[in-house]
Amino acid sequence: MTKFFMIHGAYGNPGENWLPWLKEKLEEMGHTVFAPEFPTPEDQTLDNWMKAFEYYLHLMDNDTIVVAHSLGPAFILSVLEKVEEPIKAAFFVSPFIGSLKNPDFDRINKTFVHREFNWDKIKKNCAKFFVFHSDNDPYVPLEKAEEFAKNLGVEVILVKNAGHFNEKAGYTKFEMLFDKIKEEL
Repeated sequence: MTKFFMIHGAYGNPGENWLPWLKEKLEEMGHTVFAPEFPTPEDQTLDNWMKAFEYYLHLMDNDTIVVAHSLGPAFILSVLEKVEEPIKAAFFVSPFIGSLKNPDFDRINKTFVHREFNWDKIKKNCAKFFVFHSDNDPYVPLEKAEEFAKNLGVEVILVKNAGHFNEKAGYTKFEMLFDKIKEEL
């Protein structure tokens, strides 16, 4: 069975939006799902998130799939620069790097998104990437997801009227994502 890592975003936690629903669906299929909680917004730095994730690094292998939302994908880019062996796939929802021009987010996200990424190493350490984005995300402009996807050599999977894929936008379930994950198993 596949090991899944579910990574929340800034101001978030593993018990919100569609993460608990997806975790339950994957566990019902017999998969192991890790959903660590990261410090946010207090003490939110790349170093602190890496410390919180250190325990899990050795568990990542070629039968691992990562699902990350919002700031989570930028964090996973840093993880993929460090893993010992390539993982199977990464599913990124509302990803971005660089500034969002929103002071509340930019201040706490800066250590994650304002750095040089080793895109070659990242692509070498993950067999497949999937990028989901909405046409009306109030926090992350579509151009940010397109830039993110281009660096990974993939196209954005555009979802109509999904907002930031959060509870506020009606996303307590994410069937399209679950279906795409099942295709990769």
